[in-house]
Amino acid sequence: MTFASISAVTVTLLLVGVFIVMMMNLNKIATNLEEDVEIKVLVDLAANDAAVKELEEKLKSNPNLTDVQFSSNEEELEIMIKGYGEEFALYKQGNPLRHVFYVKAATPQDTAKVAKEIEAYDSTYEVKFGEGKIEKLFNVLNTGRNIGIVLIIALLFTAMFLISNTIRLTIVARRQEIEIMKLVGATNNFVRIPFLLEGIWLGILGALLPMILITIAYFNLYDYIQPKLEGELFQPLDKTPFIFQLNGLLLATGIFIGVWGSFMSVRKFLKV
Repeated sequence: MTFASISAVTVTLLLVGVFIVMMMNLNKIATNLEEDVEIKVLVDLAANDAAVKELEEKLKSNPNLTDVQFSSNEEELEIMIKGYGEEFALYKQGNPLRHVFYVKAATPQDTAKVAKEIEAYDSTYEVKFGEGKIEKLFNVLNTGRNIGIVLIIALLFTAMFLISNTIRLTIVARRQEIEIMKLVGATNNFVRIPFLLEGIWLGILGALLPMILITIAYFNLYDYIQPKLEGELFQPLDKTPFIFQLNGLLLATGIFIGVWGSFMSVRKFLKV
């Protein structure tokens, strides 16, 4: 029965750990997507250098904005030539492009509201931020996060239920020992403490294998994937301190479930 209890803790915590690794990395990808959302502020062609400078100061002084970057029409043309081909170099004779400011909202979810605010600034011709698509993106990301949290909580409760039932079976097998101890005058705490200590050890032993397996797997997977994604938007969570935080969570969960399962299981046998 002890082996069965440790096996139940091991399997359930392994599932919990793998799922947390997946959800935390997906959450990081979602955060990176949000932080990559950019607002493109097109400057009016009639704006002189002083007006452009004034607009830049307004953008930089806005507490809702961050990472204000100016790009002249010459720089914009070079970007266009690099992206679409040398045939656009003909526009160097008469550059039709506008000066541009690239900014980001301090809170990505406020992008639409901040963009509307920028539209009212003098010398602003147009503000582009993917209106209609950004809102859908944020809704999808928030929905994904909420579903992930619900699934993790449900998995933890399932693990607690399965493990506590397994521990209960081990205590049921010793119910006669408990009854004898109570009949000879043992106090509730005297009976309870050994089972609580056993629950702690069951939780620790059951958490060790998931911690080792997940650590080895994540380190190897990270070393394989990270170089291939160098410079890309999608980056896995750094090995440290994430893996140590996860191991601490798994160990604490194992101990808690072991103690809780032992406490709840032995309680019914203390009334003799």
